[in-house]
Amino acid sequence: MGKLAITGGKPVRDAKKKWPQWPISDAADAALLSKITRSNRWSFDGPYEWEFARRFTEYQKAKHGLCCANGTVAIQLALEALGIGAYDEVIVPGMTWQATAAACLDVNAVPILVDVEPDTWCIDVKQIEAAITDRTRAVIVVHLYGCMPDMTAIKSLCRKKNLFLIEDCAHQHGAFWKGKGVGSIGDVGCFSFQESKVLSCGEGGFNTCQTQTLFEKLYSLRNCGRGWQGDLTHALQSGNYRITEWQAGILLGGLKRLDKQVKHRDANAMYLNSLLAQIPGVLPMRRRKEITQASYFNFAFRLDWERLGCKDLTNVHFSAALSKELGGEWEPPYDPLNKCALYKPHTKPRHNLNKTYWKMIDPSRYRLPVCEDANEKSGVVVHHHVLLGTKKDMEDVAEAVAKIVANLDELRQIPAPKRKKYRGLATV
Repeated sequence: MGKLAITGGKPVRDAKKKWPQWPISDAADAALLSKITRSNRWSFDGPYEWEFARRFTEYQKAKHGLCCANGTVAIQLALEALGIGAYDEVIVPGMTWQATAAACLDVNAVPILVDVEPDTWCIDVKQIEAAITDRTRAVIVVHLYGCMPDMTAIKSLCRKKNLFLIEDCAHQHGAFWKGKGVGSIGDVGCFSFQESKVLSCGEGGFNTCQTQTLFEKLYSLRNCGRGWQGDLTHALQSGNYRITEWQAGILLGGLKRLDKQVKHRDANAMYLNSLLAQIPGVLPMRRRKEITQASYFNFAFRLDWERLGCKDLTNVHFSAALSKELGGEWEPPYDPLNKCALYKPHTKPRHNLNKTYWKMIDPSRYRLPVCEDANEKSGVVVHHHVLLGTKKDMEDVAEAVAKIVANLDELRQIPAPKRKKYRGLATV
């Protein structure tokens, strides 16, 4: 029997001590859903949908906003509203959920995968600049886990190069950059309300934008091509990407709790980072000074294996040990898109426009060393529900990390845990 829980030792956290659960609801949510059911007004453009859209848009400090079916659709609608289509290049970070790039494929554009910063895992502005060609039309930034890219530099570059800037905000409802909410900085913001997100209605999405013209295009594209306020004279070819009044009702309840929850997670994350920074070989993620409020889909940190003197171990070993010490599912971050089991453009015949396009959308043509290191070696993440715990809970996490660091020789003695290609709720 060893000292670590994974080798039979006593865990830092008793199994009976549960982490906060997610998603969260209350009696008022259930009452509102019952009211909506009795109203017989269930479909799109209902009063609760627009009440939520108004409140959430105001909270994120955007000018316009509207609901849509999910976060993937939100990105697709953003691209179409900006006039991006066949063979246009869209620069995308290699570390993200596959939907960010897949939405580009769905409008017949070409996702150009670029590497990320090693201390934020967010898109690197230098990599963006190096990837720009005369076919580049847009850049999609992803506010990943609890970090943000250099939005000031990226926005300046996009203006200089006449490129659209799209924000994938699926992870960071309630995050602010220099006082401006994510989704209000670029041309179009895209949010997800999937069950695991920090604001959720099971499935759902949202677009923010800064002009009435873009808003009306987004509205038409998500509403079967109908124009704003029933106008059919300028209808577009499109489909149904709407949400229901029940989803809006759940979102209104979640929005009431959102800011308090975001602030609670942010305070816990800062405290936990201060503890982790004291452990040799453990590196917190970088929080840019321009971030006035951070939101977290996953909490993340990095392992410096060279300093730890254990180049033969990986984040899979460490995550497995940490899960045993604390309970829950600690795991590596997203698979890089050039090696991602769910990002497979060549499995869909409709993307085979011609031999040239087929070759252009092959993700294996990219090299993403920072993304690959984070996923295969150095990165560890956990779902945001952990950050809804207490200050003592954060101390438990730091204690468990320090315990594993102090017993790496023991960790070496167990067989390497199997690396999972796709994981659970925390990454969906």
